[in-house]
Amino acid sequence: VQLQASGGGLVQPGGSLRLSCAASGSIASIDAIGWYRQAPGKQRELVAAISSRGSTNYADSVKGRFTISRDNAKNTVYLQMNSLKPEDTAVYYCNAKVRISIWTMTYDDYWGQGTLVTVSS
Repeated sequence: VQLQASGGGLVQPGGSLRLSCAASGSIASIDAIGWYRQAPGKQRELVAAISSRGSTNYADSVKGRFTISRDNAKNTVYLQMNSLKPEDTAVYYCNAKVRISIWTMTYDDYWGQGTLVTVSS
């Protein structure tokens, strides 16, 4: 299973970016899928996640500014980031809990390679 993240870049404060993460490979089903971020010198933290049924969970720091969504047919998750702040600067990683076979009930964690988001004037 591979997770390919894209959409990062440099944006001014108050601007917007949209991250995408597409899962490919041996996938029977995906449970929760979401985004984490890690800023320099800090621990990786959950930004937002969405369940297979569409339930969402956001970090307090991004509520009202970020929106997570998923396209199950494409095994893809999106993160729309608005009103970006300098403190949103980090490497953003997608994470998915994937069941690789219909013959197992186990979901395993997979991580994307990370995409850098820099918010600066």
